[in-house]
Formats: sequence, structure tokens, C-alpha cells
Amino acid sequence: MDGLYNLTNRLNSLVIFRNLLENPLIKKLNDFLWSLHYNMERSDKINRYCDFVSELYSHGENLTEYVFKLLSEDENSYVKKRGEGISAGIHETECLANELAVLEEIGKLSSEMLIERIDFYDFLPKYQISDMDYSQLYADRLLKIKQIGFGMYSTHHIFVMGENGLIPVSYPDPIRLSQLSGYDEERREVIENTIAHINGKPANNCLLYGDCGTGKSSTVKAIANEYRDSGLRLIEIKKKQLHLIPEIIEEIGRNPLKFILFIDDLSFSEDDDDYAALKAALEGSVSSNSPNMIIYATSNRRHLVKETFSSRQGDEIHFNDTIQEFMSLSERFGLTVTFMKPDKKLYLDIVKNLAIQYGIHMADDELFRKAEAFALSRSGRSPRCAKQFIEHLKGLEEYEI
Repeated sequence: MDGLYNLTNRLNSLVIFRNLLENPLIKKLNDFLWSLHYNMERSDKINRYCDFVSELYSHGENLTEYVFKLLSEDENSYVKKRGEGISAGIHETECLANELAVLEEIGKLSSEMLIERIDFYDFLPKYQISDMDYSQLYADRLLKIKQIGFGMYSTHHIFVMGENGLIPVSYPDPIRLSQLSGYDEERREVIENTIAHINGKPANNCLLYGDCGTGKSSTVKAIANEYRDSGLRLIEIKKKQLHLIPEIIEEIGRNPLKFILFIDDLSFSEDDDDYAALKAALEGSVSSNSPNMIIYATSNRRHLVKETFSSRQGDEIHFNDTIQEFMSLSERFGLTVTFMKPDKKLYLDIVKNLAIQYGIHMADDELFRKAEAFALSRSGRSPRCAKQFIEHLKGLEEYEI
């Protein structure tokens, strides 16, 4: 019992990984360990043990793997310094080594050993442990910190802005570049700009402009998926959240990863207050600019600010200057890539490529005839229409017995 008592005290003396003491699983395990030391009633021990195992089961059955996941996602002072390229002191490094050893011991507490301490001989749930060297694995992560990041950025690559800050997206759109057909030249421009950003070279904010359903948003999401292992992360925000850009910069400004701030389906009305926030970000104001972030936006409008005829009859003395400023917003993006609706040949090429991807076997003449009819029944030819058509065919194929 002395060894386990000592381990419990060492767990509660964590400094670098102190945030882990608030994690539900660690808290419940801690509660159970203290119940052993204070010799509580057997029923209390059983309840606390089962609370702990129930929490573990919600994440899997392997305690060793889950504890390492927790510590690898922890945003602590040591990992933040390493991410910024700052060397930690001798004492902090020594503290890290000690705490990794403590957490490794915690992660290797077997269910058999804990059940034995309860002194209960009916059924109690068990879990798995495995052999993992936390110190070596953590050191490997620190060496690759510019590619994998730290904290939630090491386990997720797509984020949205919530009420209390950035939130990771657990199940993002899995689209890959290999699944996109057509628009190779347009896509190449965006990819090359992104690679320059990843490599720390000058890169432009990018406006992907064009008709609906031409793959603008899919291009950005596919690029984020393709280059996640190269240190790229994507943050999607709504137009009404543009005023939060300085807050996002504060969060990611010193992160070693590279970020795309993604705004989908962007347009403004003339009296839109959010216009100024985007303008400041594109112009690189002190509070709205970071070298590790670029802005990608999609829009169906070449001029992002909707102008009405009545606006030309206003009472502003220099209203022409205001109109020109509105119309020039899109020009503040260093790179504009245009995605126009495909002609018949490109549309049918996309249909053919998607049919191959989905494993649909049909003579080209029949496939193309049905694809054209499908487009006529919709809003016309587009990559989105082609995908909807192929998914429709696949659904019919799978429905047939």
C-alpha cells in the first residue's frame, strides 16, 4: 500500500501537467485511490472504482493509451515554450521528466491490482494496459512540434469559433484533392500559395470567386485535409464573427503551426459593420495580422459588397470615394482565383471521373445522356450537380436487389 500511496501523492504534486488533475478520468481515478488510503467502506471503493472505469470506457478500454492522449493534448508551459522556440530551464525540464514518469506509472495501473486492493471477490469490470514509454514518445512529439503542434491542435486540424473560443471539429468533411475533378489550373494556384505559407514563404490572402457548386469550398477543405501532416490547420468563421479575428490571432499567434482562416460564402451589405474587420485583417493591421495565418474566402460575387442603385443617390459629398472603397475590397486579396460553371465537355469529364470513383459501371453514352438530363432538371451543369447525379445513381444501384 505504501507504493500506491506514494504514487497518489506524486500524482497530486503535478505542476507542468497540473491541468490533468481536472480531467474527469484522472479525478475519478484520484478519488478511488484516496478511498484505498483512507480505508473507506468497501461499497465506497467499489462505487469509485466503477465510476473511474465507466469514464475510461467512454474513451476506450486502454488506460495507458488514454492517459498518454491526455498528456499529449495538454497545453502546458513547457510545450508552449518549445512551440515558440524558447528553451525551458533546467528545473522545469527536470520537472517534466519526473511528471512523465509519474503519469506513466498511473497509465500502467492494472485493473487486477486495483481490484485486489478492494478485497471484493465478485465481478468487477476490467480494462487494458500496454507497454508505452511516455518519455520517449513525448520527446518525439516535441521534435515534430512544427508539424503536429500541441494541445488540441495536435489531434485536430479543423476548428470553428464558438462562444468561448476555438472548438475542434471531431468529424470534418473528409474530401481529398484526389476526389476533385476539373479546375486543375485554378486549384493549382491555391495549392501553390498554401505550400508557400506552410514553408514560411510569403503567401497571399486568397479569394475563390465563382458560380455556385463549382468546388470553391471543397478545394479549401481538401487542401486542409491534404496538408494537415505538414503543419496546416484550418479555422472556419462566420461573417458575423469577423470582429473576433484579433482574438483568434491572440490564440494562435505564437503557435508553430500554419493556419488558414476560412470564410465561406462571403458578401456584405453597404452598412455592414463586419466589413471594417475584414478590411483591417486584409490590410495587415497590428491587431489583425499574424505571420502564421492567411485568409481564404469564397464568394459568388466578384465585388463582395452589395451595392444598390439607391446608394448612388445618397447625400454623402464624396459618395464616389465610398463606392470605390466598397468595390475594391476584393482587390485587397493578393490572389483571386475564378471558378466558373463548366462547359459541357468539362461537366461530362467530371461525371466520368466521379463514376469511376464510385464504382459505377455504365456505358459512356448512357451515362452522359442521363447526366445531361439530370443537369437540366437542376440549376445547370456544375461539379456539385455532377456529384449529386453520381450519388443518385449509386443510391439506385445499391437499392436494387
